[in-house]
Amino acid sequence: MTKLSVNINKIATLRNSRGGNVPNLLKVAADIESFGGQGITIHPRPDERHIKYQDARELASVVKTEFNIEGNPTPSFIDLVLETKPTQVTLVPDAIDAITSNAGWDTIKHQSFLQEVIKEFQQNGIRTSVFIGTDLKLIEAAAKTGSDRIELYTEAFAAQFDFGNKEAIKPYTEAAILANNLGLGINAGHDLSLENIQFFKENIPNLAEVSIGHALITESLYLGLENVVNMYLHRLK
Repeated sequence: MTKLSVNINKIATLRNSRGGNVPNLLKVAADIESFGGQGITIHPRPDERHIKYQDARELASVVKTEFNIEGNPTPSFIDLVLETKPTQVTLVPDAIDAITSNAGWDTIKHQSFLQEVIKEFQQNGIRTSVFIGTDLKLIEAAAKTGSDRIELYTEAFAAQFDFGNKEAIKPYTEAAILANNLGLGINAGHDLSLENIQFFKENIPNLAEVSIGHALITESLYLGLENVVNMYLHRLK
């Protein structure tokens, strides 16, 4: 079975927009696990606009399933990961001002840097994953970094799937087959949703884990909204 790791960045965004501690990020993480979620993902950014570094520290002692921290391996991020020792670190080449992840690694250009960072994390017992597109040469180079896994950047697939273009899955299938042959585990994430997740999983051999946040939280608002409105109406009668 492919594991579901729930990205809770959007929960932190909601909390930060009002100040205080509602919703309580730690309780949300624990509740997601109690609902059957098999992992918690966070992506702290330098400006801490959603997940704060302190959140990562506190979540490290709360998450009982798999704890995955994503981010650009800047010195402060590396220190945070080594301090909290999550199950997995996913390396993402985000610009400081990026609204969301928008590119995978050039594993040829940055190979020596990634090798160094990955080695340090692995020596501390942390599984590593590299965020990457479907270019087969970059998949081959990712294997040479020593990473345990890759995370396929799925925005292009999701966008084309919305237009009915199911052929968009082919580069991902080819990338997954090559990754499997190279001994790399396969994760995936970005714009995966209830609409496309089953089709994606069926076409990606040995898909180990998906990390889903924005779509899952948005879908939860819609699928739970009628129930909550009616709960308020019941109490107001």
